[in-house]
Amino acid sequence: MRRSPRLWLALAAAAAVAGLGALLPLAGSFGGPAAVPVHAVEKASFERRVPAQGNLKAVHATPIVVPVGVPGPFRIGWIAQDGIRVKAGETVIRFDPSEIEKRLVEADDRLRESRLQMDKESTTALAELNRLQREAELARLELDNASQFQKKDAVIFSRGEIIESDIDQTLAREREEHARDARRTRERLSGTERELLGIQMREAERKIAQARAALAALAVAAPHDGVLVVARDWQGNVVRVGDNVWNGQTLAEIPDLALMEAEVFVLEADAGGLTPGKPATVSLESNPGVVYKAKIARTDAIAKPRLPGSPVQYFSVTLELERTDPKLMKPGQRVRAALLLDKRAEALLVPRQAVFERDGRMVVYRRERKAEASFVPVPVELGPSGAGRVVVEKGLKAGDVVALRDPARPAAEPPEQTPDGTAAPVAPGAVGAPAR
Repeated sequence: MRRSPRLWLALAAAAAVAGLGALLPLAGSFGGPAAVPVHAVEKASFERRVPAQGNLKAVHATPIVVPVGVPGPFRIGWIAQDGIRVKAGETVIRFDPSEIEKRLVEADDRLRESRLQMDKESTTALAELNRLQREAELARLELDNASQFQKKDAVIFSRGEIIESDIDQTLAREREEHARDARRTRERLSGTERELLGIQMREAERKIAQARAALAALAVAAPHDGVLVVARDWQGNVVRVGDNVWNGQTLAEIPDLALMEAEVFVLEADAGGLTPGKPATVSLESNPGVVYKAKIARTDAIAKPRLPGSPVQYFSVTLELERTDPKLMKPGQRVRAALLLDKRAEALLVPRQAVFERDGRMVVYRRERKAEASFVPVPVELGPSGAGRVVVEKGLKAGDVVALRDPARPAAEPPEQTPDGTAAPVAPGAVGAPAR
């Protein structure tokens, strides 16, 4: 029986309505179970790798330092080019002699001045002592005369003459004692002055010897053959001509290229589980196709910013390389590393957006098997987290179905925002925050 085109159109419309009716239960109505996206919890392998960047450096290196035992500061007058090959005994650093020569001239002038003062003091003291000696001898002579010709006879001399004679004798005795005391005092003062001048002379001689030693140490030579690596400060700047440096300060080093290690920096937020012995991989930025195995050798105790004024802090991590390639590896080369801080063969993993913070606890919304339309908040204990996933230590089991958004919120309502602007309904630092 042939059907008319109008009948065919009616049948097609009925089929379309039936298909739409079959799809509506899957999408779910507002608040229904199908309106909430879900995820089935399963066990899977998990790895947490942390990226890091840094530089190569030699495990063993001979430092080239400012000479010790010679007072500073020194000013760099010339320094060899960073990264050149040097021979043993070859000059790699020269210091500017102008400041040291100035100190030498000042010390020499001070020594001559002290010697002239010493000669002057000796001459002046000798003249003063001779004068005081003559005064004492003259007073003694006057005392002898007063004693010899003392007027004592009351018959011959008047009372006033007798009293005046006694006064003259007493005065002559006191003048003699004063002259001798003054001479002894002047001798002590002269001795003290000469001792002070002697100290000044010895100090000047010491400064002259130090300045001459510094002039003799103006050139610093390489202790052995190798590649010269100029030292860098905390900002990565090398020492330059004109910089003032101090005794014992490391200006450069000649590394042993046979054994290298990598110093990399890990963000403080990624440093959970950062312990010695954990495996890592390292690749050179200049040759990224070759990957070298490594392990964590040591880690700084505290995080520090790499740039002044920056709030971002990093942990400095030293990686021990499994092998060194002297043909490709040079100190200071930039490297990229990946640190494997956690690895599990089987772990319960859920998406980050399935974890919520409620009343200070981390929970997931698990769908009840008996009632498909209900979700129950279940407290969970979280482990490490990776890219978009977090390990659940306790609270769930394989096969559980969890909601990927808060079932109490309408589907059209935007998800909660974390302070960094990501659309994740998780408290800041709660999901996957590494335990320290």
